[in-house]
Amino acid sequence: MIYVAIGCAALALFIWASRGKPILKRREWRFLAGVLALACFAAAAYVGVRGGWGKSIVLVVMGLWLAVSTRRTGLGVPSLAGRLSDTEARSILGVSAEANTEEIQAAYLRLMRMAHPDKGGTSGLAAQLNAARDRLLKK
Repeated sequence: MIYVAIGCAALALFIWASRGKPILKRREWRFLAGVLALACFAAAAYVGVRGGWGKSIVLVVMGLWLAVSTRRTGLGVPSLAGRLSDTEARSILGVSAEANTEEIQAAYLRLMRMAHPDKGGTSGLAAQLNAARDRLLKK
């Protein structure tokens, strides 16, 4: 019972420290969730061998939830179904209204280096950058 109280206190401290802002980024959460899933599965095996089947089932379910959350993609991806306006596209790329083709391309490449899914970014952000670049270069 003491472990449940310590866990609840740690969770309350974590929520209080975050103050509504995410502390862990997507990549960090995926790593932490994977480690916690392995820990849940190991604890479930240990508790199951010792005869605590109810606790073991709960730990397996928690481990499965954590394992699935490490592979979840596309969360929070805004829909690009609506057309971007010029001001939205310029805001996404961070360029001025007088920006020429070279400046737009340079801003796109700079942001894409950070936002590309292979570099730890999300596919939604990369899609937004692509849509903004396409909108501004088609003028």
